[in-house]
Amino acid sequence: MNTTLPFTPDPALKPEVHGFFDPATNTISYIVKDPASDACAVIDSVMDFDQAAGRISFESADRLIEVIRGNGWRLEWIIETHVHADHLSGAPYIQEQLGGKLGIGENITIVQDTFGKIFNEGTAFQRDGSQFDRLFGDGDSYQIGTMTAHVMHTPGHTPACMTHVIGDAAFVGDTLFMPDGGSARADFPGGDARTLYRSIKRVLALPPETRLFICHDYGPNGRDIAWETTVDSERAHNIHLRDGISEDEFVKMREARDATLSMPRLILPSLQVNMRAGEIPKDQDGRPMLKLPINAL
Repeated sequence: MNTTLPFTPDPALKPEVHGFFDPATNTISYIVKDPASDACAVIDSVMDFDQAAGRISFESADRLIEVIRGNGWRLEWIIETHVHADHLSGAPYIQEQLGGKLGIGENITIVQDTFGKIFNEGTAFQRDGSQFDRLFGDGDSYQIGTMTAHVMHTPGHTPACMTHVIGDAAFVGDTLFMPDGGSARADFPGGDARTLYRSIKRVLALPPETRLFICHDYGPNGRDIAWETTVDSERAHNIHLRDGISEDEFVKMREARDATLSMPRLILPSLQVNMRAGEIPKDQDGRPMLKLPINAL
């Protein structure tokens, strides 16, 4: 198993990280600030969605915008770690308010092709990732002020999952949870438990003191919500793949567990919106409209 990193980590660089928890979706969004300039990035933002009423709002995104504006920071990047299946992205709204480039992994095209068929999107829906400003490949980098951010392909949960490593901080999306939460499911179309194991081992090849910031937490066993851990802590304590748990053991556990899980509550609206970079699709009359495919997942 190859756990070689496509870049050299820089643990001496310590970005400011500000987490924002959304209780409706158990999502943590982040502002990552360059300590040497006014530049920042937003990672995994949320658009609020009242599914019963079919209404969207932007309270969660406004919290991030208020902090960035209030501190006089400059937003350079809006990052999606993957195409989320449990919340809708607030990226277009934030970009409209603050600017910045929107980036995601280059395998978004695989996700768009897969779910373009499930939602019967037709030829009008572009499946080339052109809705985003930048498509990242494994080993790519980008700048947030004076900081260099490195991108690592970590599929398994979805084909487009990427981990973003900025100095001593790594943003792992849904690939990895807090040690008592384990790992992401791998049963969505394009997911694979064996691939997920190898991706996580790649993340855990980062320096042991690397701070890991996760995208979701559910407070197992009643503990307080948390979103920051370390490589060292995950390797010692993760309930699904701490050191000593083999690949075959993990795959057996993950596949058996996934077989018992229900689909996420917001998966159908989330995928339609997020594969479009956070834009809500429209019907032939130009009205915002979501589809509800039957027995498709």
